[in-house]
Amino acid sequence: MKNILVTGSAGFIGKNLIQALNRLEGVKIYPYDIGDDSNFLKEAVNKADIIFHLAGINRPEKEEEYEKGNVGFTRDLVSFIEANKLNPLIIFSSSIQAALDNPYGRSKLKAEQELDNWAKRTGGSVFIFRLPNVFGKWCRPNYNSAVATFCYNIARNLDIKMTDPERIMELVYIDDVVRAFIGLLEVKVEAGSHYYQVEPVFKIELKKIAEILKEFRNSRLNLMIPNFSDPFIKRLYATYLSYLPENEFAYNPEIKADNRGALTELFKSCQFGQVFVSTTKPGITRGNHYHDTKVEKFCVLKGQAIIRFRNVLSEDIIEYKVSGDNITIVDIPPGYTHSIENIGYDELITLFWSDAIFDEEKPDTYRLEVKHEQT
Repeated sequence: MKNILVTGSAGFIGKNLIQALNRLEGVKIYPYDIGDDSNFLKEAVNKADIIFHLAGINRPEKEEEYEKGNVGFTRDLVSFIEANKLNPLIIFSSSIQAALDNPYGRSKLKAEQELDNWAKRTGGSVFIFRLPNVFGKWCRPNYNSAVATFCYNIARNLDIKMTDPERIMELVYIDDVVRAFIGLLEVKVEAGSHYYQVEPVFKIELKKIAEILKEFRNSRLNLMIPNFSDPFIKRLYATYLSYLPENEFAYNPEIKADNRGALTELFKSCQFGQVFVSTTKPGITRGNHYHDTKVEKFCVLKGQAIIRFRNVLSEDIIEYKVSGDNITIVDIPPGYTHSIENIGYDELITLFWSDAIFDEEKPDTYRLEVKHEQT
C-alpha cells in the first residue's frame, strides 16, 4: 500500500489527479488544501511515501502572498519532513514562470530551491515539473486560465476579451499532466532533483483558440465534427464540452419530412463524410440512384427492408434482406444503382453513412431505377 499526500487537492490539477489516483489499486490518498487542519497535514506527511506538492498561490490580492503561499508553505513542508527524518518522494508542480523575473515566477523558483536544497542535504528525491498553461475539465473560468474562460463564455454566447490576440500560448492538457505524474509512481527513484516536462506542448495564438472554440459552438448548427486527427483539437473539444451548461447537453438537428418519412442529418466531417438517419413508411422505396465515386453504408436499426443493387452495366439485380433484429451493415459500391424498400408493417429506421459531404453543385448522384419496370 502506497500512501500518497496531495497538497492543493481542491485545485484544478489536484481534482483531476485525485480522480485518477482513486482508480488505482494499492494506494491510500490523503488530500490536503491550504487552510485545512494542520494536524491532518502533519499526520499525512508522516505516513506519506509520495507527496504530490501542488499547493500554491497564483492570483493573490497582495504580492507578498506569493512568498507566503509558494515559498513559505514549501519551506515548512520540507522542514517538517527533515525534522522527522522522513524520506518521501516529492513531485512538485512548478511553472515555466520560474524562469522569468516576476513575483509569481520568483516565488516558484524559490520553492524549487527549497526542495532542491532539502534533497541535497538529506539525499531525498524531488521531481520538478515546470508546467506551462494547463487546460482541461474542472479549471475555474474567469480566474487565471484563458482557455477555461473562453470555453465557459463561448458556450454561453458571452463576450470574451483579448488584450493581446496574437500572443502565443504554450499549453499542456490536464490528462497528459496527470499521466506524467502517475507515471513517476513506477520510476526507479534516485536521489537529487530531477526536472521533467509534460508532452505534448501546444503552441497556438490566443485568437486562434477563440476561433476554434466558436467553430465548436457553431457545430451544433452546421453539424461539422472537428478534425480529431489534430491532437490539440481533440483535447480542446473535450475541454469545451466540459463547460457546457448542464441543461444544454442536448440539441435537436433539423428533421426533413415528406410523404415517404423523414431524413435527419446527424453530423459531418471533411475527414469522414456525413452520417444521417431516416424513417421510411411501409411500402416506400428510397434511392434508385448511383454514384461514380461516392460510397455509402446502410444499416437498418429497426424494421425490415430489402436493399437492391444493379450494376449500371448489367441487367442482374442483387437483393439483401435486412432487419433491425439482426444488425447488418451493407456497403454501397460506386457504379451500382441502389434502393432500399420498407417491406415490413412498421416504420423503418435506417442509419446512413457517406464518405463525402453532399455538394449540391457536384452531387455525384445520378437517378436510375434498379427495377427496369419502375418509372
